[in-house]
Amino acid sequence: MDARTLPLAPSVVADLRTSPLVEPATTTPVLTRGRQGFSTRQVHAGTAVADANQSRALPIHLTAGFVFDDFDQAAARFGADDPGFSYTRIGNPTTEAVERLIAALEGGVEAVLLSSGQAAIATALLALLGGGDRLLTAASIYEGSRSLFLENFARLGIATDEVVDTRSAQAWERAIRPTTRAIFAESIPNPRNDLTDIALVAEVAHRHGIPLVIDNTFATPYLLRPLEHGADIVVHSASKFLSGHGTVLGGVVVDGGTFDWSAHRDRFGQITEPAPGLDGRGYGDIAGRAAYSAYLRRAVVPRFGPTPSPFSAFLIQQGIETLSLRVQRQSDTALTVARWLEEHPEVQSVDYSGIATNAYHDLARRYLPHGQGSVFSFTLRGGREAARSTINRVQLFTRMTNLGDVRSLILHPASTTHTLRSPEQLKAAGIGQGLIRLSIGVEDADDLIADLEQAIG
Repeated sequence: MDARTLPLAPSVVADLRTSPLVEPATTTPVLTRGRQGFSTRQVHAGTAVADANQSRALPIHLTAGFVFDDFDQAAARFGADDPGFSYTRIGNPTTEAVERLIAALEGGVEAVLLSSGQAAIATALLALLGGGDRLLTAASIYEGSRSLFLENFARLGIATDEVVDTRSAQAWERAIRPTTRAIFAESIPNPRNDLTDIALVAEVAHRHGIPLVIDNTFATPYLLRPLEHGADIVVHSASKFLSGHGTVLGGVVVDGGTFDWSAHRDRFGQITEPAPGLDGRGYGDIAGRAAYSAYLRRAVVPRFGPTPSPFSAFLIQQGIETLSLRVQRQSDTALTVARWLEEHPEVQSVDYSGIATNAYHDLARRYLPHGQGSVFSFTLRGGREAARSTINRVQLFTRMTNLGDVRSLILHPASTTHTLRSPEQLKAAGIGQGLIRLSIGVEDADDLIADLEQAIG
């Protein structure tokens, strides 16, 4: 079924019979022979000229609502079969174009753009979980996500289990309970680069009829597309590399269209069973493989309300146009900086999967052959005071809590992002007082190394 018939979901999905990496069928293709390269798609996918003035740049539709032609059209827009726009909290032409673009880059059937990366994670999982259910996650994930699960989700009656040895299929198997309804991990975990073996986790998840959700923020679809390795749903903080300039907040959920919800009706009835306003049909009946994103868009996101501004969507799209150029340079520079740090006498260890001696280098070679990302950490022998001195003395690096910026950033996790953890928890996570996190920008590698050299002393 053409997902264009999806109610209250103007976002266009790719033809489900073709490769998920081609441009959505309703946009004007730039090339017709063979699959387009990533850099071509990041500029052209999903953003065909559609406004009356034939604007080449993506128009910004700054409007809360959209005019109905008549009584019947208004009723149809709120029904099951008219895909037109009604209200920006539900859909907007600018936002729709960016959703098509990101879905094409990740290889999904549809994407839903949201107001922040945290909103993307929360809504993606709350579409799957309810009171009494359990979430299974890797122990090494972004602290904001971990706190969301262990504190906020717990208040909703959703329990969270963690797997420490993420490279062990047996560890994942042992952690699954009868009420586990989703598995969550990061492709490149924050801040220690202890990579996730996505295919391994996906195999375990699918053997138990559980969807796998991967946060792909650090890798971006340029370096890694988790759907190609078995993930079912991908989330991003678009505030980071996708937008790339530290100017906007945003998040996105990409539906891979791979999980068979109808085979697990007892677990995911909210997606498969007849739903209000769908004339006795379920989301699979009206959206086919895009059933999950249909449910997310119609029944979860509008009710929680994490709507992105169309202007924010525009800025994210502008950033994506140069994604491959930025990420490739940032990854190359990060490897150069990491290798230099590895040789520094004051550096105890470097957590970067691109280094041959790193414990996750074999996974980096398999999943990230074109670059291992630009966010990593290193630990100074002098502990907290050495970290304090280094961070206070940098001149080119910016002291701030963001990632994926064109500017290089530096932060001390133990006293900032992970400050709520006990000393025992920090030790268990491998986050010592001397650990510093870097997000490498697009500056010259020699200049960044010179700044670190004078700062470390």
